[in-house]
Amino acid sequence: MWGRPESSRSLVAPGICLGVDASLKGRVWRMRLDARGEAAATALAQRTGLSESICRVLAGRGISDDGAEAFLGPSLKTDMPDPSCLMDMDLAAGRLADAIERREKVAIFGDYDVDGATSAALLSDTLSGLGVTTEIYIPDRLIEGYGPNPEAIDRLIDAGAELIVTVDCGATSFEALERAHARGVDVVVIDHHQMGLDRPKTVALVNPNRQDCLSGLGHLAAVGLVFMTAVALLRELRRRRYTGALPDLLSGLDLVALGTICDVVPLTGLNRAFVTKGLVALRHGGRPGLQALAAAARLKGPVETSHCGFLLGPRINAGGRIGDAGLGARLLTTRDAAEAESIAATLERLNAERQAIEAEAVAEACAQADAAITRAGETPSILVVVGETWHPGVVGLVASRLKERFQRPALAITFDGPSGNGTGSARSIAGVDLGAAVRAALAAGLLEKGGGHKMAAGVTVRREKLEELQRFLIAELEAPVETALIDDCMKIDGLITADGASREFFAEIEKCGPYGAGHPSPVFVLPAHRIAYVDTVGNGHIRLDLRSKSGGRIKAMAFREAETPLGRALLSSRGEAMHIAGTLSLNRWGGQEKVEMKLLDAAPA
Repeated sequence: MWGRPESSRSLVAPGICLGVDASLKGRVWRMRLDARGEAAATALAQRTGLSESICRVLAGRGISDDGAEAFLGPSLKTDMPDPSCLMDMDLAAGRLADAIERREKVAIFGDYDVDGATSAALLSDTLSGLGVTTEIYIPDRLIEGYGPNPEAIDRLIDAGAELIVTVDCGATSFEALERAHARGVDVVVIDHHQMGLDRPKTVALVNPNRQDCLSGLGHLAAVGLVFMTAVALLRELRRRRYTGALPDLLSGLDLVALGTICDVVPLTGLNRAFVTKGLVALRHGGRPGLQALAAAARLKGPVETSHCGFLLGPRINAGGRIGDAGLGARLLTTRDAAEAESIAATLERLNAERQAIEAEAVAEACAQADAAITRAGETPSILVVVGETWHPGVVGLVASRLKERFQRPALAITFDGPSGNGTGSARSIAGVDLGAAVRAALAAGLLEKGGGHKMAAGVTVRREKLEELQRFLIAELEAPVETALIDDCMKIDGLITADGASREFFAEIEKCGPYGAGHPSPVFVLPAHRIAYVDTVGNGHIRLDLRSKSGGRIKAMAFREAETPLGRALLSSRGEAMHIAGTLSLNRWGGQEKVEMKLLDAAPA
């Protein structure tokens, strides 16, 4: 047991953990390391001199002694490939260099989420630092929808744009980019969303997920691709013997980390280096907008990945969801502290409004899903829910909550009128490629628009096509969801007691971070800990005080679980002993640091 080494052998035997084959969430708990993994962890510790804790995490993620040093110390110098490995990257860098030499006005068309805002801000900072006038354009989610549209292209060109660069969008915007081509304005696309064989008219289309790109960088967020484009641009300018000052690209890594974390792309390979180095930049706090946003969010202590995903990101997104979509990009590019504080205050207010709107929509969606499951007698491969009055800005959040609660892909749709188009957003579970299913529905004529990647997608659907779309997606996803559910289990990295969950132990585990999508935080089980205190707090969260048999104490939080079977069981189990599974975090409050647990699951002891 981690934290109780004298009994580790009996408690970390491979297979089902503590005999839990049906937890309160209905899941099997399996030890992440089997016998071979245990041996690999031991060998890794002997060869490298690293602690047992670190070696168990590394072995559980397939890291050998040859790769341990690089994994624990990610570096842009060693992890970032030549940008030219990306299809069309040299064309993009060349066209941007032309714009700098000619002092052209560049319009940057971004998406309305955090990845889009950080991508637009990073590119704007880079080009502005090279003396180019830029204009950032973020479309209105309600009026314009996702991606470039012909009317917006016309407005940008009429305002003097001589080059248009789309970031985090554009790879499938055929009509809009055809408009730019017809008017004689070049377009460079920097995108990471899935696309078919056809491509719009562009000077360059940088997208590692285009089918003829062999870079192997399909896991990058758009902001990571913009950073690589900036590196390629500076290299091209040096080749042309550019005599002006070159901007410091490393100062933009705070944006790269923020966009990468919030877009929930895998924190593997180059993304680990981006986030590791970007978190350092975030902690230095040199960007007025992020300083103001952190203050508005009452963020205490150094910025961590969880702060980006749960505090900073949702506030930036709030502008695009229910307010002014351009607020996020303006916040990230301003150098004026007073303006930054004003924008951050507006985003804070919008985020509070978004939370209230979301809570009402999620409650209605869950009721719909429960009713559909009751009628069908089983949970379908994808949950499709419809709200006639839902705000389009929260449908993605509704889909996320459904996915979390029911462990199925989910699609939430809202309609703009009795016979109008429905705007939908979908979220998937691990192992199910939702983007491919949406592209297939689009090819089958069931969608007006549709696109995305494996874990998330957006759609536009006619009301009369809705039932047919639902049947199509259920059939399309039935096999992959069944396979994913068979493979679905909670992988346990180790067992630990409240006594052993020390700051020193937490510091050891954190050496294997940053954690996130594709590299999840280690999951630990507190075996047979008594629930000394339990109650609801905040917006449906559950707060617990857990005690070990020896008297050790640790606090835990179960987020958004109050109305779930897990939450109801916890709330009725005060005084009882339970096996508790979750991840560890460090709570900084009142000048003290205490290790706490984010509760993910539980089982009767």
